[in-house]
Amino acid sequence: MPKDKKKEEVTEVEHVDRNISSFSQISHLIDAEIITRLSLSHNKLTVVPPNIADLISLQSLNLWNNQIEELPPSISSLPKLRILNVGMNKLTKLPKGFGSFSELEILDLTYNNLSERSLPGNFFFMQTLRALYLGDNDFEMLPGDVENLTNLQILVLRENDLLTLPKELGKLTRLRELHIQGNRLAMIPPELGNLELVGSKQVLRLEHNPFIPRIQDQFDENGAAGVWAHIRTDDYRYFFGRQEPSSTPVPPKRNKEKKVSRKGIQQA
Repeated sequence: MPKDKKKEEVTEVEHVDRNISSFSQISHLIDAEIITRLSLSHNKLTVVPPNIADLISLQSLNLWNNQIEELPPSISSLPKLRILNVGMNKLTKLPKGFGSFSELEILDLTYNNLSERSLPGNFFFMQTLRALYLGDNDFEMLPGDVENLTNLQILVLRENDLLTLPKELGKLTRLRELHIQGNRLAMIPPELGNLELVGSKQVLRLEHNPFIPRIQDQFDENGAAGVWAHIRTDDYRYFFGRQEPSSTPVPPKRNKEKKVSRKGIQQA
């Protein structure tokens, strides 16, 4: 009896770097109705079972650094999940309806093999989301639907293949951190100048992009603050509006074959 009572009181399970390859190995530790935090990072999981949705009190799920290639559609029905970390895995797509989370605030998809083609139609409709980490993936663009993430404060897009940014990003007025370094951006839409991203409490990362000379010069002289001041000028708005999409050469993609998330995955 004492053992059963002890199990009932376990609301947090953390098994990090334990060589776990299946959820069945830890199922005896989990009381589905009361567990609130589950951390299985740095293991060898390849599959997340559909019955993950039975963890009705789960608020935080950390699966960082496993070998997961896909997630079950049921995961988005977790009613209390606020934090989901599936970074450093082998995801190439997200399941249909993934954007149906009702309480999700922090989503980390860093270091996978995701692109704009990997996302379900409702992905950018998670209005509770405060932080979205999409760094080290394969995005070349983001849809204008991103404007629906109205509570977003942190957006990390570093080290992708982004060629453009949607002007709709400028509507995310609560954004305080924007990381777009290490992409293939030549210009920045002037609408992004609406965002207050320069200051001691803000973070704006722009480096390692093949910017056109007028932006790169501003960055070299005055850093990110200089770029932001420049894209807010009428001169830049006029210049940007006159550019043809084909007028700027497309920078080459970077070689990502050595990414950990690529190992063992057949490339198309």
